Amino acid sequence: MVVNPYTWGLGRRKSAVARVRIKSGSGNFLVNGKPLKDYFTTIRDQNLATAPLSTEEGQEGMGQGLDVYCNVQGGGPHGQAGAVQLGLARALKESNPVLMESLRENGLLTRDPRMKERKKYGRRGARRGFQWCKR
Repeated sequence: MVVNPYTWGLGRRKSAVARVRIKSGSGNFLVNGKPLKDYFTTIRDQNLATAPLSTEEGQEGMGQGLDVYCNVQGGGPHGQAGAVQLGLARALKESNPVLMESLRENGLLTRDPRMKERKKYGRRGARRGFQWCKR
């Protein structure tokens, strides 16, 4: 019997879906085969994606001993970073249930339900109406 060294987590945000797997290692963080800093170019998205790694009390470098591999599809960069955050938090919770309290307190295990509102008939967009002129 082969023991799988990976722990999986699935994250979604807006229309982005991230499949995250973690294992003990040297601290690599790859997103779609690229290093984190190359894939998420803004500091905001980098911090969002790695937020679950710095939640452990007293351990700033908790992610140093973990290899993180992410496959992300759909959405834009910020939605993808949010999806990676949720997937990583879920994978950490599976691998170490002690972390659940700190992840829950920081709101990292909560799926953000906000989605794009659908376009309605008789309108130009979801809420904006067509331009109207009396005269």
